[in-house]
Amino acid sequence: MKHVLIISPNFPPINAADMHRVRQSLPFFGQMGWKATTLAVIPKYVEMSEDPILLKTIPEDSDITYLKAFDAKRTRKFGLGNIGYRSLYYFRKHGNKLLKNNKFDLIYFSTTAFPVMTLGRYWKKKFGVPFIIDMQDPWRNDFYLDKPKNERPPKFFLAYNMDKYLEAWTMKRVDGIVSVSPGYPKTLMERYPNIAPEDCIVIPFGGAGVDFEVLDKIDLKNNLFTKDDNYINCVYIGRGGHDMNFALGGIFSGLKKGLEQNPEVFSKIRMFFIGTSYAADGKGLKTIEPIAEKYGVQKHVIELTNRLPYFEAMKVLKDADIMIIPGSTDTNYTASKLYPYILANKPMIAVFNENSSVVGVLNKTKAGTCVTFSNDDNEDDLGNSVLETYNEYLQKIPFTPNTDWDEFEPYSAREATRKQVDFFNKIIEK
Repeated sequence: MKHVLIISPNFPPINAADMHRVRQSLPFFGQMGWKATTLAVIPKYVEMSEDPILLKTIPEDSDITYLKAFDAKRTRKFGLGNIGYRSLYYFRKHGNKLLKNNKFDLIYFSTTAFPVMTLGRYWKKKFGVPFIIDMQDPWRNDFYLDKPKNERPPKFFLAYNMDKYLEAWTMKRVDGIVSVSPGYPKTLMERYPNIAPEDCIVIPFGGAGVDFEVLDKIDLKNNLFTKDDNYINCVYIGRGGHDMNFALGGIFSGLKKGLEQNPEVFSKIRMFFIGTSYAADGKGLKTIEPIAEKYGVQKHVIELTNRLPYFEAMKVLKDADIMIIPGSTDTNYTASKLYPYILANKPMIAVFNENSSVVGVLNKTKAGTCVTFSNDDNEDDLGNSVLETYNEYLQKIPFTPNTDWDEFEPYSAREATRKQVDFFNKIIEK
């Protein structure tokens, strides 16, 4: 059996978006001929919320080691909070020991804690083991370069220049790229001539049916709203950000028009936007309510920047009357939670750029309605399109989508793992 060393700093019980690829794959790696050894960070060193129920989805025989990291309370005095930097020394130390004493065929970085990826080049030189990087988000992110200062993340240029240097140093020796979106490999191939099309594969996150099997067996309370409370509860769970402003403008413009044209029905709508910030709990800045206020619909919009525990979030989705997903003006953006939304099997409205992969998935699976836009459109026209979908859904709810589950199978966690394994085999045989 082949052996892969997986680097995934944010791992269950940590409730982070970037751990789902590995979490969903561990049940299947062994069945497909690969033993997985996973290195993660001890949860108390990670500045994210936890959901212990996530551990129920991890096979009991999984080989997982949790490592220390430098305490953020101390490192923040020097302006250093990123878990990738704080854990780098410990990953290097423990990884050296593992690679020296065991035979590994491959190293796999599946994380958005980008600084640890630099170890791929270091270990490749020291131990001769090839490495693959899973690009779930951009490492060097050029998106904000032409944006005004108030729309950029804090310390943008310092972080940008560090990311630019470290990405280049690492990618010049990478053996393979897995990506959630075709745009990331395309960008990397343009920057680094050593990366060829055959070195890349696009594999979106799969949908893990086991999550909803676990959810059905436990008694979780929805603390946000009560089902059948005479409101029409619309729910989005995921990040916010200025790149979603256009889609959100369409969503709120449509709501405003609906309130003007049919106040009796539209006044019952409440929209919940949950877990919109990556910041530590209590430190996130609201990015969605200000847009709702711009359209005068703030009474109908509730934004919670803190992330809910994963399974509590799934419970909220299951209780929703309508699920809402705003997309980005960045055409490479794929909502990582799309497949859990589909598995929740509730009415779904997505507002996405016409070139996003989300559009094709929803068209194939018939799991929801995708209102599309181009970046040259205006929010008023988009609002009209969204309003049409609101009216259609409000006449039909409650209803269960007529999802084509055969079309969904290629997006399942098992199939996503099979694609990863096929790619692993291809890379190590180069």
